[in-house]
Amino acid sequence: MRRFSAEYLEHTRRGMWDDGRDALADLELSSRERVLDVGCGTGELTRVLAAETDATETDGEDADATVIGVDADPDLLSVAREAERESDADARIGYLAGDATRLPFRDDAVDLAVCQALLINLPDPTAAVRELARVSGDLVAAVEPDNADVRVSSTVDDEERLEREAREAYVDGVDTDVALGDRVREAFDAAGLVDVRTRRYVHEKRTEPPYAEPALRSAARKASGAGLADHRDELVAATSEDAYDDLRGRWREMGRKVVDAMGAEEYERVEYVPFDVTVGRVAGDD
Repeated sequence: MRRFSAEYLEHTRRGMWDDGRDALADLELSSRERVLDVGCGTGELTRVLAAETDATETDGEDADATVIGVDADPDLLSVAREAERESDADARIGYLAGDATRLPFRDDAVDLAVCQALLINLPDPTAAVRELARVSGDLVAAVEPDNADVRVSSTVDDEERLEREAREAYVDGVDTDVALGDRVREAFDAAGLVDVRTRRYVHEKRTEPPYAEPALRSAARKASGAGLADHRDELVAATSEDAYDDLRGRWREMGRKVVDAMGAEEYERVEYVPFDVTVGRVAGDD
């Protein structure tokens, strides 16, 4: 499984659920008692699930749903735990270390097992879906982007073209299917889930004045080439060392234009990220 830094996850998932959570409607969160977020990273979705899960009544008393985040990276879990301590979520949240294909839970341990941007980073997505289905007694859900269909609109010349060039090379060079999108349903079908349905949504990430601190950091990483270097191995695999160096030089030049435009408060950018929410139900015994 591919690994990511907390900073990278903050950049890619920032604000995804801020403008609305209609995409989570099929997860039936108000009726959930035990929820598992697999490949939780720094816990962005875990905290959203906790906030959206209503209290349920047990033996005449209100009891908050339990939401557990699982990830194989202890550094990301440390960030998640720190964020949880600062969160005012009503539901109980816990975090455990674990592999998505060997979850440390018994069969039917939860009534919803969900993941976000996990399957696109696994060599065998179906194996993970089978494991999610094993630990869930009811519903399995996956929120997965289609990275091949991302679009960018920018006020800086060349940013759209360079983003497209880098994205196409990345998709070709990465060793997992990062453009899985609505084909997640094939893994759900193979895992024996029923009533499988997929809905597509588009997350818009806007950068405009006044600029928030994450946007300023992102621009600085463009100007230094650090953002592109995060994907150096994949880009070189798809092209060559020389082609990567050429792209990085043009990328840094574009990044400096972004920084200058931000200094003049003239920079605007919109990134359109399509993602598919696939939901399936665990088949009951005949």
